[in-house]
Amino acid sequence: MDSLVSTEWLAGQLGADDLRVVDATYVLATDGRDPAAEYEAAHIPGAVFMDLDGISDNSVMPLMLPSAEKFASRMQSLGLGDGSRVVIYDNSPYHSSARAWWMLRLFGAHSVAILDGGLAKWQAEGRDTESGKPKLRHRHFTVWKDETHVRSKDQMTGLLDSKAEQIVDARSAARFEGREAEPRLGVNPGHIPGSRNLPMSTLFNADGTYKTGHALQSAFGAAGVNPAQPIAATCGSGLTAATLVFAAHLLGNDKTALYDGSWSEWGADAGTPKEIGAAA
Repeated sequence: MDSLVSTEWLAGQLGADDLRVVDATYVLATDGRDPAAEYEAAHIPGAVFMDLDGISDNSVMPLMLPSAEKFASRMQSLGLGDGSRVVIYDNSPYHSSARAWWMLRLFGAHSVAILDGGLAKWQAEGRDTESGKPKLRHRHFTVWKDETHVRSKDQMTGLLDSKAEQIVDARSAARFEGREAEPRLGVNPGHIPGSRNLPMSTLFNADGTYKTGHALQSAFGAAGVNPAQPIAATCGSGLTAATLVFAAHLLGNDKTALYDGSWSEWGADAGTPKEIGAAA
């Protein structure tokens, strides 16, 4: 199974014994939406709802990675198990399926894909949806966590000197440059010194599908990022940074990591260096 699958492909695979479809829609509280209620009203047949907020460890900052035990338990309760082929979609302006894709791979799932274009494309094509909640059968999901592709604040601080990885920020140019206030109280404006700005929006076509091939390479290049070299992705809370990781993966680069605390942590710490303005 490819990492990025089409609506046509998924329609032909629905009902396969080993296939699990996951709705990983996540929005901000200020968006005034209820993704769980939207899922119950209409979802791809057989899909389960993954509550990214409920799975996360929000004790310090939003959307932080949970323990391996908590993640495995939640996946089992959703009917996701070892050997499952998992296709994730969303109906979110933040393309939150990428965060679910990144988490599943980090916690040991081997066959995970994103539905290109998400629920919007599925519905635009007139494909079937269903309502309510499916009956779930628990499956075994092995407790496992590989933090090779996660970066901490200390590790990001080390990159300022070593420059072993390109620091790439998925926030909008206005937030990256400090022209727009951060949405979280106590978080200063700006960006990590030396980082590059590759706004998430530049990774997608007008219909919400991912850019691929030369178009995707060009998006990285325009931001001054070499998509073949190691990348440490960051954003506001670790959500949209996952789209950078996934996009690099589409170009064959898995030498990537995600700064889980992202600007919510870095920008709120009085001791971390910060830059204002466009990337140098």
